[in-house]
Amino acid sequence: MALLELDGVEARYGPVRALHGVSLSVAEGELVAVLGANGAGKTTTLRAISGLVRRSGSIRLAGRQLRGGSPESVARAGVAHVPEGRGTFVELSVRENLSLGAYTRSRADARAAYERVVSYFPWVARRTDQQAGTLSGGEQQMLALARALMQRPRLLLLDEPSLGLAPLIVRELYEVVRRLNEEESLAVLVVEQNAALALDVASRAYVLEAGRVALEGSSDELRRNDAVRRSYLGY
Repeated sequence: MALLELDGVEARYGPVRALHGVSLSVAEGELVAVLGANGAGKTTTLRAISGLVRRSGSIRLAGRQLRGGSPESVARAGVAHVPEGRGTFVELSVRENLSLGAYTRSRADARAAYERVVSYFPWVARRTDQQAGTLSGGEQQMLALARALMQRPRLLLLDEPSLGLAPLIVRELYEVVRRLNEEESLAVLVVEQNAALALDVASRAYVLEAGRVALEGSSDELRRNDAVRRSYLGY
């Protein structure tokens, strides 16, 4: 069953159209990647889902329309968005960042969510009072993911989580994402320029070009596609 369905989605920044009828889906418990070059519309696709950009077309979550609502209403519907560039509140502490992620939850739910986050990121429990801006880049990316998990989402949107991070940190981050998907059946839609990495973790992928879906298929199918291999995998 599809958890997320986009049908003919268009999006604009002022007079400039960034998406031209994008259609894609993510099933319950599925991990799907969106690939493409800079400017292909990957980030805009996530922003359209989250209500962060003007858009038209149909976006359904669990069969119900997300009718261009505010980002808050989309979050309350069960969508958590980790933006490109991490988006941590650098002047706030680790604890305060996490608390902001749980603002839609009850106090009891927030406590349970915190324990869950600590099981994935044990260092959080030791550094709750540390200012987020003093964390390393990798730690800030992990904090951004942890804050999203405090929301207890049904669908996690990740925008370029590997950007600017060391390979070891990237592996640790994607290991958490893989565990969340496999152990908790959390549906994930990840935008990633590192196509080889994305195809390793995702079951299916879409390739965007100039705001349109150019290719889609299983990760294995796309690995074997000559155009994908030449343009994104480098062989």
